[in-house]
Amino acid sequence: MEGMALDRAARLEAAVERDGSTCIWCGRALTGQVPATTEHVVPRVKGGPSWLENEVAACGRCNGERGHTAPVEWLEECLRRGWPADEARLARVLADLAAAIAVRGGQRRARPYLESQLRRLRRRGALAA
Repeated sequence: MEGMALDRAARLEAAVERDGSTCIWCGRALTGQVPATTEHVVPRVKGGPSWLENEVAACGRCNGERGHTAPVEWLEECLRRGWPADEARLARVLADLAAAIAVRGGQRRARPYLESQLRRLRRRGALAA
């Protein structure tokens, strides 16, 4: 699915459909009292695009607390807190974003940031080398 053709609400709905209705960081169910928010894995300030491949569903608390923290650094913080952060989902989204950038081009600012995050996940053993 071409993420850039969807509006924000449609991308959030597609991310929930793709990943399930739990927060990527704390694992809480995203229903009722805990609504889903759009979380850019590579932050917009680091050049991350508003593409489905760069977005996951997260609860508002995690989205707000993370701010512009690097995704692997925030993953590690969540795990330190005892939260069931979804490392496999993060690895898949980052790999899918890298593939989408390779096909679509552009995203000059996001590329080195994304590569550094993929390297950190490889060191953690979450990605094949």
